Amino acid sequence: MISRSLILGWAILLALPQTGLAQQTPSDASAPASAPPVRKNYIVPFFDIVAFDFLLNRYGHSFVDRSTYDVDMASIRRNLSSPWVLDNDPFSINQFMHPYQGSMYHGFARSAGLNYWESLAYTFAGSTLWEIVGETTLPSRNDQITTGIGGTFLGEPLFRLASLVLEKTKNGPGFWRELSAAVISPATGFNRLAYGNRFRGEFPSRDPAFFTRVQLGMMGTVSVRKSFAQSLARNEEVADFFVDYGMPGKRDYAYHRPFDYFNFQFTTSTGSRFENIFSRGLLAGKAYGEGADRSRGVWGLYGTYDYVAPQIFRVSSTALGLGTTVQRRIAQSRALQTTLLAGVGWGAGGTIRDVEERDYHYGLTPQMLAAVRVIPGDTTAFDLTFRDYYVSRIGSKQLRGSENIARADALFSVRLKNRHAASVRYVWSRRAASEPDLGNIIQSRGTVGLFYTYLGGTHFGAVEF
Repeated sequence: MISRSLILGWAILLALPQTGLAQQTPSDASAPASAPPVRKNYIVPFFDIVAFDFLLNRYGHSFVDRSTYDVDMASIRRNLSSPWVLDNDPFSINQFMHPYQGSMYHGFARSAGLNYWESLAYTFAGSTLWEIVGETTLPSRNDQITTGIGGTFLGEPLFRLASLVLEKTKNGPGFWRELSAAVISPATGFNRLAYGNRFRGEFPSRDPAFFTRVQLGMMGTVSVRKSFAQSLARNEEVADFFVDYGMPGKRDYAYHRPFDYFNFQFTTSTGSRFENIFSRGLLAGKAYGEGADRSRGVWGLYGTYDYVAPQIFRVSSTALGLGTTVQRRIAQSRALQTTLLAGVGWGAGGTIRDVEERDYHYGLTPQMLAAVRVIPGDTTAFDLTFRDYYVSRIGSKQLRGSENIARADALFSVRLKNRHAASVRYVWSRRAASEPDLGNIIQSRGTVGLFYTYLGGTHFGAVEF
């Protein structure tokens, strides 16, 4: 249900003008004026987060597990005085639902006018509050990282995408834009609805160059290697949303704030509800090549949140990395866009052997990313992305060994007419693990699919210098 709503909400972004891209004409005087930004309020997000945690606790108490959410003063005192632990809740709870919970905290603060760093403090504090008074279980270090930090790496793109839907409308956003923004960032939608005009100002996006893409299609398994008797849906219906925001090359666009550049991708399928979620954003960095005719980019410190689950295994991490994103112009509508990133984070990985989703371990996770998009013209584009994660035994008391997970994603798109395109996608994922009780394990899966693609622009995201 969540995944379908997100795809529907994000799809409205494709109807927005793709400012700064090669096909755009300069804005004229008749363009809608921007609304004034939201004035900061430090009190409202505090009450938002407390109320959200209370309601989440009551929901868990009534519908999930009464004993886990039956909080009293004794459990609070115990959690305040006890050491923090590593918990082993189901993988999707710890690695997706907790970051999504953190994105709600972040959205409450951002939509109340706070900047990224102030919102990070609220998100971290909201996570701490939940660990102490939200559950009777002992406070968890891994939850604090995924919620308090990973939540901001997920929440900031959601907030900015919701803001894109709302901004620069002649008479203010109508019902459908308000609803779509609320689907993308529920916390933003709540504050706009609950507090009226106080938080109906516009986030100053500074007119970024962005490119969006929605894909609907089918993928089938062409190769698989399993070490256990695992169920596998060989054929899947797939929906994918992708956005590049603040792409390098646009004149007069600066990278002064965290996530002024970010890349976000979400894929859902009938075989794995959350097949992948990738979010990376520039936390602090600089633009380069601003005076060059051919090559412009940004470099610096990135924050990343990744979640990958190709049915037979999974990996997720919250990380920091150094890297660069650059576009090289070859001709008017031809470009080469590249991202290189290397860093380290706190990750979790493991196989899937049962419905409990508890067969995984945590550890310090070095990782790297290499991505390239070749745009030879207006009619075709080729994307290739390679990711690698090494979930080590460092930083974890679990004697579960280590594992290396690699993923390659190739996409070839042909524009049919205007923004309509057809695409072929190939995804290959491989896990090589060394576990004390099971020895060396290799699992892999390759899938290929055919998609209808709706593009956010007719030049595949090539930015005009």
